[in-house]
Amino acid sequence: MRTLTGLIALSLMAIATQGSAEPKAASGYEVEIVRKPGAIFAGLVRDGDALLVTDLADGRLYRRSPDGRFTAFGPVLPHGTDVMGDPTGPYRVERHGNGYLVAQGWTPADHDEDSNDHAMLEVDEGAVTRVVSNDFWNPYDFALSGDTLYVVDAARNSVERLLADGSDRTQLFAFARLSTSGQALTALSPTEFGDKQKYDFDAVPTGIAVHGGRLYVSLFGGFPFVAGSGRIVSLPQAGQTSSARIEAVGLNAPVDVVFDTKGGMLVLEHGTFDQSDGWASGSGRLLGLDLVSGKRQVLLDGLTRPVDVLPFDNVAIVVSQLDGKLVFLKQAGPAQPHP
Repeated sequence: MRTLTGLIALSLMAIATQGSAEPKAASGYEVEIVRKPGAIFAGLVRDGDALLVTDLADGRLYRRSPDGRFTAFGPVLPHGTDVMGDPTGPYRVERHGNGYLVAQGWTPADHDEDSNDHAMLEVDEGAVTRVVSNDFWNPYDFALSGDTLYVVDAARNSVERLLADGSDRTQLFAFARLSTSGQALTALSPTEFGDKQKYDFDAVPTGIAVHGGRLYVSLFGGFPFVAGSGRIVSLPQAGQTSSARIEAVGLNAPVDVVFDTKGGMLVLEHGTFDQSDGWASGSGRLLGLDLVSGKRQVLLDGLTRPVDVLPFDNVAIVVSQLDGKLVFLKQAGPAQPHP
């Protein structure tokens, strides 16, 4: 049964705020923005010279060709709003063999639950070909290494491992609740929190990447989404929990973690939250982190409700936003084609 705590923790998927700020790139980079009116963009993956993106607005997968056209394909997957009023649907997608693997989210509130909800699905150009597993609460992201799937369940606060055919499933790691001081919370509600107490909240894993034999997981942090409470942790693919370690702290709702083509870590911050106004427009960022030195660089600032980041090639990084925007970050210089 999905707990109320888990539902509250995933309110990160609320539709983007109005009056969005425009993203700004670090020195030496430039930004290009592509808009699709009415879309609620989520997952990203490369498919040849095209870009694939999932749309929570209509439950479709879209292929964006180099000429800029969006073409829908695959099945219409369950979509709509969940019991908290947040958009749900195909959160993430990856190529696998001749088809695609999709992480499908919560059951829409106005739908009867079926086998395609809260599931890992295999789809082709027209239909769901197989339910890999629907024994999840909210499979928000996954990484594919060979024929092994590593899935972060944002409501169970866990990393699940299974083969791509759905067999040999095991819970690899369960995250304990995080804590913060009451002092950090008094700005949110001075009458509700005592500044000399500690308060616990769910870890809420939302992003996962495989790199150098380890799994890197972004911990978004649950309600009330205290600024600076997010972190990146890593653990061996083999699952020895004693070898888990914290890689980065002090992050603002990190929603995704990936590695670029040169092995550098990229962390996507969803933004900062206010109990009265919700997620602040323009508070999301894309960070570059050096794991050896600990140095951080803000590559993109001014993002509004970003949810996925994809290093497309050696010259472009793509970020998806819930307001139907794709933000391309490229090194400044001669114009480069992109999908």
